[in-house]
Amino acid sequence: MTTYKDIHGTKVEVRTDDPANPVNGQVWYNSGTLKGHKVSTAGAWATGSNLNTARQQLAGAGVSNTAALAFGGAPDEKNETELYNGSSWTELNNLNTARFEMGGTGISTSALSIGGELPGGNTAVNESWNGTSWTEVADINSARSRTGAAGVDNTSALVFGGTPGGALTEVWNGSGWTEVGDLNDSRWGLTGNGTATSALACGGEDAPSNTANTEVWNGTAWTEVNNLNTARRELASGGADSTSSLAFGGENPSGSTVKAVTESWNGTSWTEVNDLNSARNELAGNGVAASALGYGGLPTTAATEEWSEPFPTTVSFTVS
Repeated sequence: MTTYKDIHGTKVEVRTDDPANPVNGQVWYNSGTLKGHKVSTAGAWATGSNLNTARQQLAGAGVSNTAALAFGGAPDEKNETELYNGSSWTELNNLNTARFEMGGTGISTSALSIGGELPGGNTAVNESWNGTSWTEVADINSARSRTGAAGVDNTSALVFGGTPGGALTEVWNGSGWTEVGDLNDSRWGLTGNGTATSALACGGEDAPSNTANTEVWNGTAWTEVNNLNTARRELASGGADSTSSLAFGGENPSGSTVKAVTESWNGTSWTEVNDLNSARNELAGNGVAASALGYGGLPTTAATEEWSEPFPTTVSFTVS
């Protein structure tokens, strides 16, 4: 009979703590409790540190779950900006124009806050983040909110959809916005990620109902591809380009049911994976498909969740 020692080369350890860097399949006793380490290749959400300011309808930027920027939001229009380092959120310099339902893109040291909503209606205001403070730069051509956005930093970005003008797409070159090819499906409350030349747009509402439509941008035009499995609006996403993404959260058209659903995009189709721990909509998200971050949302919350692939966990066994 094969034993644990035959497989791993050592006996099961007896310890008073958990090992710092266990490997997949490792087993040990900690103070009389049999424990083991496993790695899920499917990925999962883990609870992170809360935002300092609970909010919904905020925006974010960043390329991982250890470096993210959160800004704006509601209730009431907010201008707070916070930085996440993988352990905690730190308050930084505020937006110049407090607002909610804006588009956010870039990285934690070079981002854009695009458009959004004010008490008097939509705004075209565009602000650029340099890692320290926000500066107002050239407005988008069409004032709107609830857009999708994509971009690598504050010099290159794409904003699309939203209300009003739900098919409009504009590209940013670091100094001004230019209208380019429209989305095929006019909608608002969608999400997007990627770059100015390789972006993904999914979900949203194309009144009177939610949509599962997904489109990819190749730098010139949008092409419809395979739909999300669950139609929803006011969701969030993270992804490096149009070939990989993670879409999560959202709500149904009436707003009576918020979603924890998470789906992974591989460039061809969507696959349902492990849900958010906390169902919500109007949240922000960033990162890449294997290392994403979701934070804030409605019901108004400060909750932050970190997505990781693969996802390691330590479990305890019941011995009988």
